[in-house]
Amino acid sequence: MRFFLQGFLVTLACSRIVLAGPVNLPPVNLGDTSFNDGIANPGWLLEETFDFYQANHFNGPDGGRVPGQNKLTTASAVTHLAYISKYQWLGAYLGAEILVPLADINLDTSLTASSRVSGIGDLTISPLIMQWNNLTLFGQPFFQRIALPVDFPTGQYDASRPANPGNNIYSINPYYAFTVFPISKLDFSARLNYLWNSENDNPYQGIHASNTQPGQAFHANFAASYEVLKGLRMGINGYALQQLTDDKINGGNLANSKERVFGIGPGLVYQQGTFWIYLNSYFETGAENRPEGAKIIFRISKVF
Repeated sequence: MRFFLQGFLVTLACSRIVLAGPVNLPPVNLGDTSFNDGIANPGWLLEETFDFYQANHFNGPDGGRVPGQNKLTTASAVTHLAYISKYQWLGAYLGAEILVPLADINLDTSLTASSRVSGIGDLTISPLIMQWNNLTLFGQPFFQRIALPVDFPTGQYDASRPANPGNNIYSINPYYAFTVFPISKLDFSARLNYLWNSENDNPYQGIHASNTQPGQAFHANFAASYEVLKGLRMGINGYALQQLTDDKINGGNLANSKERVFGIGPGLVYQQGTFWIYLNSYFETGAENRPEGAKIIFRISKVF
């Protein structure tokens, strides 16, 4: 979900209770990668990921629904170009990657001004990829990778809007991914991510702040699939996000601002030579300080 929702703030006039914070985490990889995630070989990868997400309610810091009419619908397309060289260091193939997102956002809420916007999101560049192949774990095939993606504030951003394709912050989001085959037709994959965000010196005008900073977070994707026909694997995929530190506004910590969500659902992947098609679905639960909904992801990959 490649967009940034700002100003997620509700203050009840009668009680002055803050139900959710005015700062939000930037979009991260929640379910965009799934089966066979740890596998990569020297060469070029061109990939297009289409993501549709809809949430019909938002949750507050205790996981309860925020009152009012709150709906968020997004559609995005992310172009991903990666290169893994044949040069090895510490036993790993070295590479790099770049991701360019486009997003359409429709925010209909009583929390702040509703908004509909489309545009280019923030550019992601990973200057370092290290891919280990031909490994074994407990005698079974094992693949692993580390990468250092950095998000740059190059996307469309307008501080007068409560939602934007761009974030107006820098984010560092390193990850570790692996795939293991316990048996020949069964695989298990996961991607573990850590997120750090810089300060936004031009936040949404509706919160009347000079600067904000989203907290740090951990998020993970996981998937298991079984080859039911030659080239066709079916299984279950999921993701989890837990914010680790409070958001900041004007340099001070914002209590009860940590985000959390868990998503799970069925998926499949079809491989024909160096061509891959992924279809993944997720249904969210346990959300705190963020929308809770469902998403479908369609991904096409070609390796050269």
